[in-house]
Amino acid sequence: MNGLAALAICFLFAQCGNNASQASSTTATPAAGLSGMKIAYVEIDTLLSQYKFCIDLNEEMVKKSENVRLTLNQKAKDLDNQKQEFQTKYQNNAYLSPERAQQEYNRIAKLEQDLQNLSNKLQSELISENEKNSLQLRDSINTFLKEYNKTKGYSLIISNTGFDNLLYADSCYNITKEIVDGLNARYKK
Repeated sequence: MNGLAALAICFLFAQCGNNASQASSTTATPAAGLSGMKIAYVEIDTLLSQYKFCIDLNEEMVKKSENVRLTLNQKAKDLDNQKQEFQTKYQNNAYLSPERAQQEYNRIAKLEQDLQNLSNKLQSELISENEKNSLQLRDSINTFLKEYNKTKGYSLIISNTGFDNLLYADSCYNITKEIVDGLNARYKK
């Protein structure tokens, strides 16, 4: 879910920025001199939940996140066991000298620092990959929309997420299904 939410958020920000640079979106009124405009909208939530490429990216990110979590949890468990063992030995005076106890303590502290560094590295890699996936998703959708619009001739194709961008539109302007079907037909795993 986190991967899908992150992809959706990244896509929405990118799409909003892209829409602002291309054109504004509302139905045309003759008073505004825009009566010849052909407008449509796409429900982004639906698109992201039904576009197979997005679903595959999300599943991949969920698997990677789960693998990272499992790896870190296992290493943390091993570290906790070593800490417990050290504590038990220390309390039972099992170390031959205070220097040897200090060496063991330093070794465990280094393992703890290494675990923290590994956690930071893996989380950073996940974030980076998620950003890369968001860009791929956005590029895939934008490329398809350019091709799609060559034959459809829309003046504006608006993204809609709940009540964020579009407060009201007649459902006859909703081309989400066409876009999802077209994207899925073009997508090869």
